Amino acid sequence: GERPTWVDDELFPFESHFAEIDGNVVHYVDEGSGPTLLMLTGNPVWSFVYREAILTLRDRFRCIAVDFPGFGLSTGAAGNRFLAQDHADVLVSFVDQLDLTGVTLIGHNWGGPLGLHAAQRRPARFERLILANTWAWPLNGDPLSEASSRGLGNWFGRELIKRTNLFVRFYIPMSHKRRTPSDAEMAHYLAASSTPESRTACAALPGQLVGAKEFFVDLESRIGELQDLPVLILWADSDPIFTDKYRRGLEERFPAHTTTVFRDVGHFLQSDAPVEFSDAIAIWMADQT
Repeated sequence: GERPTWVDDELFPFESHFAEIDGNVVHYVDEGSGPTLLMLTGNPVWSFVYREAILTLRDRFRCIAVDFPGFGLSTGAAGNRFLAQDHADVLVSFVDQLDLTGVTLIGHNWGGPLGLHAAQRRPARFERLILANTWAWPLNGDPLSEASSRGLGNWFGRELIKRTNLFVRFYIPMSHKRRTPSDAEMAHYLAASSTPESRTACAALPGQLVGAKEFFVDLESRIGELQDLPVLILWADSDPIFTDKYRRGLEERFPAHTTTVFRDVGHFLQSDAPVEFSDAIAIWMADQT
């Protein structure tokens, strides 16, 4: 792995680390010391989205933010189809390779189900769960999810995403409500997905919303294994995709939860409301000790 020259060292002032896992080269940030926060997100962003949270939290915590293969500065192995199970397997191996223990998962977007899968497979390594605008169950049968997944997950939808980069160009800006990402911020998301080939992972995941039914059925069936862990649900209430029904779904599946709702905040809450996001984590973590 090699950090590209387009990464601004002032905007992203962290050392880049790389782990080789089954032919994938996984980029991650590892900053600070203390209890480990494993920061995971999903389509179409990368560890860059956590930069302000890392700056705030690294004086009290070890902040590890991961780019899944095909996103950010990570690259996929030959033959990696970038399906949910592929990403989940890489994450489990990543946790093992770094020998992480005492982990608090911060799972946002796809980072939620993928991180929960890792916690189920390696329960001795995880101590707490923080879930933010995410889900942990099959979406098959949900009309909106079915339509969007099948529409964007077919050949035409995948080619549309790869050719136009619409997730980065449109979804990231529209999913910020309190602030508008700066030109410099957008340049980092665009540079990480500058060619149709580099958007393959981004194009693969929409179809997995319903295409990965077996993965999600298994994930939900094992939720009980994690219900003894302390759970913090952080929720942006102006998310156009992950609406309140998803928050309620998490609250039902994790009865011993604490919920903090951010008002007038969009989907990328760690970027749209970084101070509130970081403060909520620090306060809750302090209460756990």
